[in-house]
Amino acid sequence: MSLRSIFKGAMLVTAAAALVSFITLAGILAFIFYHSDGGRSWDIPVSRISSTLTWDGTEYEFSGDELLGDDRWAILIGEDGRVIWSLRKPADVPERYSLTDVASFTRWYLNDYPVQCRIRDDGLLVVGAPKGSMWKHDISTESQLLHDAPLWCGGIFLLALGCVLLLAYFVVRRWFRQAQKARDAARSNWINGVSHDIRTPLSVVMGYAAQLEAADLNPAQKNQASAIRVQSQVIRDLVNDLNLTMRLDCEMQALRKEPIQPAAFLRQVAADFLNGGLAEGFELEMDLPETALPPIEADPFLLRRAINNLLTNCVRHNAPGGAIRLGARCTGTNLVLFVKGGTAAGCGPVNADRQLDPDGGAAHGTGLRLVAQIAAAHGGTVRFEQGADKNLCVSMILPIY
Repeated sequence: MSLRSIFKGAMLVTAAAALVSFITLAGILAFIFYHSDGGRSWDIPVSRISSTLTWDGTEYEFSGDELLGDDRWAILIGEDGRVIWSLRKPADVPERYSLTDVASFTRWYLNDYPVQCRIRDDGLLVVGAPKGSMWKHDISTESQLLHDAPLWCGGIFLLALGCVLLLAYFVVRRWFRQAQKARDAARSNWINGVSHDIRTPLSVVMGYAAQLEAADLNPAQKNQASAIRVQSQVIRDLVNDLNLTMRLDCEMQALRKEPIQPAAFLRQVAADFLNGGLAEGFELEMDLPETALPPIEADPFLLRRAINNLLTNCVRHNAPGGAIRLGARCTGTNLVLFVKGGTAAGCGPVNADRQLDPDGGAAHGTGLRLVAQIAAAHGGTVRFEQGADKNLCVSMILPIY
């Protein structure tokens, strides 16, 4: 599953959550509107019905038949409790009422008929609906609750929406991690397979090259055999770098940290590098302060690999006759290990035709990228600098714990 597919899935889930929330909210509002002020007859204010009932001096005239509809009825109760006017009054509705009766049906029901009441100058207008058509209940609550209700409803809605989006986030995050693990596993298997396939023929090439160097050959042929051996070592280092890069990327390389004395460690690395014959034609200089450097907690294998890569990079990309400076210094809470390629006097700037990438990347191969990964694994960073003389200085900035 690609990152683009995961992003599309996340957007789809988010859009679906927003759509469900919108439809739910719209449905609630539509439900409230339909059952409160949707034009149904029960919701017509009794004051409008009352305004259509007039007294002409001899009898009452009513012009609100359309407001009442076909299933509603109305009565007008006078001051003495008698019904003085009625329209479609059911037979089981009394003709006379006491104060107790009036107090009861204005709050509840009139003989199980849901009714609405309106006080007039000439009495009490009662408008009724069929039995079982409406539900009435006396509800009283504090005003503060009504004021807080919109905030509560809005908060609950946002909480529900946030929960849906949070669930979508965790689901998409899990998809992404699974896809990333699948990609890492595929890359790891591919690199391991290629490394395994290269090592065997490479060992044969290096073995025969070493035998040819030791054989009784003319100088040109020995130089050719030496070149084959050296370039085979380059390929071997590249394969090892690829494996280690993959492990650091996938966090599969466990750090085995131990206390390291920087000065002694750098001297040992320099001695091994010189004894390995990798610095032929170069002068390797040490640049260490007179005061003792503080120890650091680091993986000696990875740290040695990073410094060797920097030294090898200087040898590989510079002409013989120059000087390579290896050193360290302390800056506040950080230890800076640096490698700088230089030139012998009068030889001119080394590597003048090469440009330094901003990230120290492609132009210098896998070696510098691996250095940056090793520094990051130790909680540090790498700084690439190029002076006016075009010499490259790579510094590993590691924290002192």
